[in-house]
Amino acid sequence: MTIILFLLILTALIFVHELGHFLAAKKSGIRVDEFAIGFPPKIFSWTRGETKYSINLIPFGGFVKIHGENPDEVALTGPDKERSFVNKSKPIQAFVLSAGILMNIIFAYFLFAGSFMLGVPSVNGTSEGEALYITAIAEASPAEIAGLQTGDKILKIESGEKKLEGKISPDALVSFIAEAKDGVRVTLERGEEMKEIEVLPKEGVVAGRLAIGIQMAEVSFEKLSFFKAFGKAFTTTGVVLKETVVGIAKFFFSIFTFQADLKGVSGPVGIASLVGDASRFGFGYLLSFAAVISINLAIINLVPFPALDGGRLLFVGLEALLRRKISIKVQNILNFAGFAFLMILMVVITFSDIKKLF
Repeated sequence: MTIILFLLILTALIFVHELGHFLAAKKSGIRVDEFAIGFPPKIFSWTRGETKYSINLIPFGGFVKIHGENPDEVALTGPDKERSFVNKSKPIQAFVLSAGILMNIIFAYFLFAGSFMLGVPSVNGTSEGEALYITAIAEASPAEIAGLQTGDKILKIESGEKKLEGKISPDALVSFIAEAKDGVRVTLERGEEMKEIEVLPKEGVVAGRLAIGIQMAEVSFEKLSFFKAFGKAFTTTGVVLKETVVGIAKFFFSIFTFQADLKGVSGPVGIASLVGDASRFGFGYLLSFAAVISINLAIINLVPFPALDGGRLLFVGLEALLRRKISIKVQNILNFAGFAFLMILMVVITFSDIKKLF
């Protein structure tokens, strides 16, 4: 189920991004040859008008083939040269290149609004129904071995004749576990299921006391009205945008100064596992998580690096500033080199994600 959710989210975000480029190109009178979700091999395709629409096997991407975006002699001088991207004005080129980024940000705004209307977790909130949830589990800890999961709602914990139930605070639970030398039985709610799980606390998980290796938070689910949801979505989108720009700028700076730490970076495998964790807190939280990914996709594409939208925008800006075209050969070589670098980086991050699973 986690993989299916991940693929659905990824497909939706890619579709929205490429739709932005597609609509902007069509609006600007540029010929669009293909609109594809995923990378080849092709599963099936159909043609409507002058554009071929394709669904491909590899889901980690997608593209819009715009006439003249990767310029050649046909695009420059052929019979359809007036409808070629490369022969359009610089403002139109910038509009088409930035449309995917804008669409991802707009999509994130609507996802945030939807999540606030459905209800999202509020840590240490005061809403009715506040309860104690597991928010993280340490690797190879007693909790992980016993089968506790992120998103579990703790209803009761027992050890011998002692027990805690009702509204349980994190501090009270920590103290209870620290004294439970013979183990604890945790009663929890996971989705629609009620479970009882035996866990044996041990030393060394946390210094100085017995522990089972979980992080907890008192969580309440807050739902907003239609207008309040869209209002809060606007401010939330702005905050996440700012934080994402700062975070990605620091990451790329660390790459080029050879100080990058991939432990805090996730690729497709890592994001898939995070999607599973997010889904346990409800559909509203899953939507807000997808919104954050959408903003990350937008900002990463804005980075002025060859093969990304930001790199292409940089070429457009330089041509406008220099008042002459940059060599097509140079652009294509740099874009290919940039794409190769990004693929290598993706492989490295994916390998790092897989290592974290074992």
